[in-house]
Amino acid sequence: MAFFDKPLAELEVYLPARDEPADFDLFWSDTLAATRAIELSPVFDPVDYGLRTVETYDVTFSGYGGHRIKAWLLLPRYRQDKVPVVVEFIGYGGGRGFPIDWLFWSSAGYAHLIMDTRGQGSAWLRGDTPDPDADPGNPQYPGFMTRGVLDPETYYYRRVFTDAVRAVETIMTHPAVDPSRIAVTGASQGGGISLAVAGLSPALLDNAVGTCMPDVPFLCHYRRATELVDTQPYQELVRFCKIHRNQVDTVFHTLSYFDGVNFAARATARALFSVGLMDEICPPSTVFAAYNHYRDPKDIRVWTYNQHEGGQSYQKLEQLQFLA
Repeated sequence: MAFFDKPLAELEVYLPARDEPADFDLFWSDTLAATRAIELSPVFDPVDYGLRTVETYDVTFSGYGGHRIKAWLLLPRYRQDKVPVVVEFIGYGGGRGFPIDWLFWSSAGYAHLIMDTRGQGSAWLRGDTPDPDADPGNPQYPGFMTRGVLDPETYYYRRVFTDAVRAVETIMTHPAVDPSRIAVTGASQGGGISLAVAGLSPALLDNAVGTCMPDVPFLCHYRRATELVDTQPYQELVRFCKIHRNQVDTVFHTLSYFDGVNFAARATARALFSVGLMDEICPPSTVFAAYNHYRDPKDIRVWTYNQHEGGQSYQKLEQLQFLA
């Protein structure tokens, strides 16, 4: 796809008004308080996948509603002290797969926690975590974007973002990890989730997250995305609104509680974004909307002729240098 969004000079100063509900902070404070009333109960079970330089653990912890969430923890086998940790969230439709799918960060000397995304894991990597709160009685376009979308209390990403906060709290309990050096990252959906965690960190995690690296982030500036591109997954919202045409305002009111732009405005972790200027999945203006609302210190890598793949290995090298 050729360039279809704003020119780069306009993207760099694009600062749309935020659609933020008055009770945004209360909603999330109450949500996390209810979850924290349930024991986290983290479990780190060692598993052997034949990796000689990496210790692997099958992780389970209590997420939203006390539901047991799966993750992998990969630790460098040869370490002399507590190590910094990268918590990674997965792109849309994927699950945690196997430890051999995630060797980059542990090879670089970091602890690496990969959170399974509830209900997902059948599109490109297998998952192991169900979504018990999914209510088939609610109207829904196939996928996850419209699951419970008529009410913030029932929306799917309320559960996912809460799970993600609990994943950070889980890794902070592990004796091999330095809890003062935590980074969150992910591509696409994973980038949107990492923005949510960074936005919730200052008030709700004692500012535990020090670095946020959202890679071509999804789940930002929803209304513009749905009006600009006709690709999945944003198309799920379009199709839902096409059928439920009398509830469009209700849908976008719900989404305002989950918009990466609103989380970005609250985040204090230093950040490294990436964007593809030909990205027809997560349009550049939606990424820059979050980036420009994000507090300093921050930086962004612009991949001019790339689509949703972004920088791929080039971006990984940038992230390594950024953390170092």
